[in-house]
Amino acid sequence: MSNQIPRPAPSQPDFYFENGLLVYTAAFHLKRGSCCGSGCRHCPYEPKHVEGIRKVADLSHGRPMDDRDT
Repeated sequence: MSNQIPRPAPSQPDFYFENGLLVYTAAFHLKRGSCCGSGCRHCPYEPKHVEGIRKVADLSHGRPMDDRDT
């Protein structure tokens, strides 16, 4: 079993602008390594929006990932 946190492809952007606001992508949050707790739109962690959480949700199935998924 592996405890590695999934990493995005290097080509994925960290952010984009929408209506003049900076929006961080899931790729940025995965590079950061844990949830910031700020209610981000693309939070990849489960449960969402809880500062310090490191458990990554399986974004393709809508459920948290476990060691069998890595």
